[in-house]
Amino acid sequence: MNDHIFIKNLLVRGILGIKPEEREKQQDIVVNLELEADLNLAGRSDAIDDAVNYRSVTKEVIALVENTAFLTVEKLATEIARLTVTGYPVRSATVTVEKPGALRFAESVGVTLTRTTADFAE
Repeated sequence: MNDHIFIKNLLVRGILGIKPEEREKQQDIVVNLELEADLNLAGRSDAIDDAVNYRSVTKEVIALVENTAFLTVEKLATEIARLTVTGYPVRSATVTVEKPGALRFAESVGVTLTRTTADFAE
């Protein structure tokens, strides 16, 4: 199965970074998600209960970004991936987290990572 849900350019404000000024005030953080899930049943039934509720995913991602203060974009991206693959019927999550304007002369800087449910098995 090769079904994907995407959430594109979710703009959230949060504390993220290692410099003192990054620890004091919220800054723009852009999140992109691509979630691999089986969309077959939802496509046939047209029932939200058979789908991955991406509105719920988005609300949880926003809450995570707004209520945490990680030092690295890698940690934030990993925790967003954990949230999606452990809390929803999602096989894998590709997460991109960007900090616009964080580097001089660059539009944005960030990371992209892919995690599966196996990455968070305990």
